[in-house]
Amino acid sequence: MAHSRRDKADSYTAKAHKEGYPARSVYKLQEINEKEKLIKPGDSVLDVGAAPGSWTLFTHRELIKGNGRIVSCDLNPLSLDPVPPTVTEITGDAFSPTVRAKLTELGPYDTIISDAAPMTTGNRTVDTSRSERLAEEVVRLAEEQLKKGGNLVIKIFQGGGEQEILKHMRTIFEKAKAFKPKASRDDSFEIFLIGLRKL
Repeated sequence: MAHSRRDKADSYTAKAHKEGYPARSVYKLQEINEKEKLIKPGDSVLDVGAAPGSWTLFTHRELIKGNGRIVSCDLNPLSLDPVPPTVTEITGDAFSPTVRAKLTELGPYDTIISDAAPMTTGNRTVDTSRSERLAEEVVRLAEEQLKKGGNLVIKIFQGGGEQEILKHMRTIFEKAKAFKPKASRDDSFEIFLIGLRKL
């Protein structure tokens, strides 16, 4: 019997658990970083929408390799025990004035990563619209808080104004493009927008 992409996708979940990551999303960041070399040892990284913590943990273990720092922000606490020593965890809304001030204090950053998704309703129009607003907020953070030459990765639901956001990103970065990792499920309408080398 032939295996579907869904079976393959589920193998990512098993692999994540085996390797000690809270979620399979870790392999999306791995693929993006292998392709674009966004994060290196010694970097300062902001992870927006970080919980449960797979991207933060992977960045600590494999990308900055314990040498650098990560600021991880989410409405929910990280599911990491222990939280790695390179990580400053902030529980709260990254776009609120109070938390934004804290992020600024801890910045600027070499790379901002965001696998954040809105609370979904099942209504694609509503969900893509919420995803678009979230992506726009992360781009604003990048404009404020990324170092010159810095990089950005954000998730957005397709149909959520990604072309307009990419157009705007091309005024901020040397290069901006959309990418769908193999680790994304086939039936998922998420893609990632990547901004390289902030101008």
